[in-house]
Amino acid sequence: MDTQTFITQNQQTQAEMTPDKAMTELMLGNTRFLEKAMVNRSYDQQIEATTNGQYPFAAVVSCIDSRIPTEIIFDQGIGDIFNARIAGNFINEDILGSLEFACKLAGSKLIVVMGHTSCGAVKGACDHAKLGNLTQMLDKIQPAVQAVETPEGVDRSSKNSQFVNKVSQKNVEMAIEDIKSKSPVLKEMLDNGEINIMGAMYDVATGKVTFYD
Repeated sequence: MDTQTFITQNQQTQAEMTPDKAMTELMLGNTRFLEKAMVNRSYDQQIEATTNGQYPFAAVVSCIDSRIPTEIIFDQGIGDIFNARIAGNFINEDILGSLEFACKLAGSKLIVVMGHTSCGAVKGACDHAKLGNLTQMLDKIQPAVQAVETPEGVDRSSKNSQFVNKVSQKNVEMAIEDIKSKSPVLKEMLDNGEINIMGAMYDVATGKVTFYD
């Protein structure tokens, strides 16, 4: 990114983007965030540049946790990335439809499903929390809780931070599989090399994003 002339993503920069380049840009953005070397952006210019259209290069599915403002941790601005945020960063039909729009219709080259350490939604699922509509929402994370195996006697509650973080990562992996199995549109794009789908974990203690296949 030429930080002297770059304002926001446009039709040309998006067309030149590949799934690998999109991944690199997010990684570099997180590095800038960690090193306190973030791009000095003019939001006024970005608003003006995106008035008549948008050309984001990536779509990120992440948790609503207030400690994870997606654009900030990836050092991106207005018009650069799509965001789908839901507690527990799981996949449902609405999220799938949003991702299909982001990639098939709006041209994004990368989907990132990002969980995080010390996730409150995952903790609630581990503890089988019950509260209004939250109950049904947390049930969608239960498959990840059940999929993480532990030796007999190991604490599988929210008090075991290591277990919680393993469930968070498993939840990301299962979300990616849901995208591939439940969206023929995105699976075809993936198979054709038009997009990539990656998992990631954000560390709330350090600000670092770790990517994995």
